[in-house]
Amino acid sequence: MDILDAKVVNTKYGLETYLDVPESVEIKEIHMPSSENQSHKIKFGIKYFLLREGKYYDSQKGYFWICMNHDFSSLMLSETEIESLFAVKSEEEREATKTLLAEWFIQTNAYKEVINECIHQIKTENIRTEEDIEDRVDAIQFLEKLKVLTAKEIENASIENLYALQQIG
Repeated sequence: MDILDAKVVNTKYGLETYLDVPESVEIKEIHMPSSENQSHKIKFGIKYFLLREGKYYDSQKGYFWICMNHDFSSLMLSETEIESLFAVKSEEEREATKTLLAEWFIQTNAYKEVINECIHQIKTENIRTEEDIEDRVDAIQFLEKLKVLTAKEIENASIENLYALQQIG
């Protein structure tokens, strides 16, 4: 019998319960630096169970971005436009969610497994141009850096709403 590793974040809407199972984590998008955006970005989706009063629960999925500058020296967490892991949460709940990412999520088997799967997928893609080779190497370096993120790096990261900033600017 396997014992599942799980964590819970208490929010005003109920208890968000996160399980360390590969099916609960997905990499939705990866963006490499370009002329418009100078950062590496990866969008993660995390499935969790929201336990509400009266023992009602349902499955939810929240998304967030991990953004790093071109030389991997700066890290930021960012909300997504929709279904954000940080949306509709108080500042205290946002910090609890950030702590969950720092002290648990980046150390789970599910997190590491989806990154390894993504690296394998990138390595097996067809190469058509010299630029494809550069993008592949850059993406793999970024993913390898993500595998060794520390709790302190996540804790020190700011949480930004990049979509809102883009609408203003």
